[in-house]
Amino acid sequence: MPAKIIDGKAIAARVRAEVAEGVKELAARTGAPPGLAAVRVGEDPASIIYVRNKIKACGEVGIASFEHTLPERTTQEDLLGLVSRLNADARVNGILVQLPLPKHIDPDRVIDLVAPEKDVDGFGPRSVAALAMGRPGLRACTPSGCLRLLDEVETHLSGARALVVGRSLIVGKPMALLLLERNATVTMAHSRTQDLAGEVGRADVLVAAIGKAELIKGSWVKPGATVIDVGMNRLPDGKLKGDVEFGPAAERARAITPVPGGVGPMTIAYLLRNTLIAARARAGLN
Repeated sequence: MPAKIIDGKAIAARVRAEVAEGVKELAARTGAPPGLAAVRVGEDPASIIYVRNKIKACGEVGIASFEHTLPERTTQEDLLGLVSRLNADARVNGILVQLPLPKHIDPDRVIDLVAPEKDVDGFGPRSVAALAMGRPGLRACTPSGCLRLLDEVETHLSGARALVVGRSLIVGKPMALLLLERNATVTMAHSRTQDLAGEVGRADVLVAAIGKAELIKGSWVKPGATVIDVGMNRLPDGKLKGDVEFGPAAERARAITPVPGGVGPMTIAYLLRNTLIAARARAGLN
């Protein structure tokens, strides 16, 4: 039987509806909506689109947005000064610094300065440490969205063999930790893994986030596995492909995300959710 196709757009719409309801309730109790500050430096075309989409999404759920667009020549000191002011701004519950930054700015310095209670991307050292230590904190958006997708198709995680392909700080590492929190037996694979096909073949749950189009062949997928494909690889003909060979994988998997329309919509949905969580925590409501 072909796999169930996991509809990320529909699930993300449900998350946004939940957030909109939470925003309305919070504003009624505190007199102000949550606020998200988005900072973009330079004119990177992809960053312009990403920030525009995030600001638009805020408006749709009732979150106040504060957009800061800085010129390419902005100094590191000026950017750090802006982040410090946003840390102190009571209207701002979440701070998003859009990456990549210009080459003369050290992104680690900037990310490290974002107050952990406003780190809605979940990339900062305090947020990552809280996840690793099992303490409360804001979790990275894309892995959190992936976990919701797994839950939506009733994936049994406790005791299951889970394979995460890719070890980035944005997806791979936090994804592995979130799966560990849910009692999965987690393996991480990466560019140096010797028998990737064998690792994939043993996995009940596969999360692919390595950034190489169709690196993972459908024939490797364990029959009955659940496959979450985080890859978004644009081919020379303009088409988007995931990290997993979709057609053959869908013949073997129990459930699988498409590309596009799977994981992608969940990232912004969980950015909005994190902003609401941060606002609720500030109001003492968590």
